Amino acid sequence: MQTSIDIELDLSGLTCPLPLLKTKQSLNRMLAGQVIKVIATDPGSERDFQVFMQQSGNQLLEIEKAGGKFYYWIQKS
Repeated sequence: MQTSIDIELDLSGLTCPLPLLKTKQSLNRMLAGQVIKVIATDPGSERDFQVFMQQSGNQLLEIEKAGGKFYYWIQKS
């Protein structure tokens, strides 16, 4: 993905609900239009992030799974 990243957050090794909580905290400090790339290893994070995006209005630009990691690109609304 060639999107410009404003913040990268590596949450590898953290389990539910920490990846989502730490992402929410970062999003709260971001400006509208900025993009955060989140790296997580918790398989439950995929469902959590999709539900949160629907509820929050932020945009999940892409999800990638590779090598036991989940990569999320999220744009702050």
